[in-house]
Amino acid sequence: MKPILTTTLILLSLAILVTLGTWQVERLNWKDGLLADIAARRAAELVSLAQIEQREAAGDDIEYRRIALSGTFDHTKERHFFATFEGRTGFYVYTPMTLPDDRKIFVNRGFVPYEMKEKATRAAGEVSGEQAITGYARAKLSGKPSMLVPDNDLSKNIFYWKDLDAMVASTGLSDVIPFFVDVDSSVINPGGWPKGGVTQFDLPNNHLQYAATWYGLAAALLAVVFAMWWRSRKPASSPAGEGR
Repeated sequence: MKPILTTTLILLSLAILVTLGTWQVERLNWKDGLLADIAARRAAELVSLAQIEQREAAGDDIEYRRIALSGTFDHTKERHFFATFEGRTGFYVYTPMTLPDDRKIFVNRGFVPYEMKEKATRAAGEVSGEQAITGYARAKLSGKPSMLVPDNDLSKNIFYWKDLDAMVASTGLSDVIPFFVDVDSSVINPGGWPKGGVTQFDLPNNHLQYAATWYGLAAALLAVVFAMWWRSRKPASSPAGEGR
């Protein structure tokens, strides 16, 4: 009975390790494809807001698609997303832009250091009048990315995750387009703040290392089993002097 149980446990463990390794290989292929798609979108021509909306209405993924739009910022309703950029702690400034058709869209205008959260510390960057910007469409999140992420502190206007519904509700705006736009690095504000071009494109891709780990453990298990089997085949040594 014991050999059967041992063999079953070994085969089950081996199957689990190989399955985990294969899953990581599949994730690697998916991530490589995703990164290639993002690179292609970054290199594509600028499109209009209407084209992005058509894609979204059709169920297409709009993430990182390049977009050009123009409108007027309402700096009194900007919202602050806690972030780090180039080694500094601060905020991404999300400001509603009123479009020519009177609809609104929240634009991530870029990063400001922690001590420049208040608009008065960067008044030069609070641009007025119609502004033309280019950037990347960013999809609305369906919910908090992780239980480890803190809840947004609306009373202090500090967002720890990009909750578009909460941003809209806290500003009292209506007729808001259901996605964001991140300005690109070509948008330079007077005074230098907010600093655009903060979109992160380098997604973590450690699946190859994970796959190697699981397959390596499977190989190690096979090596141990083989060593034990080989040792069991050797005849037991005779006691000294036996047979004399």
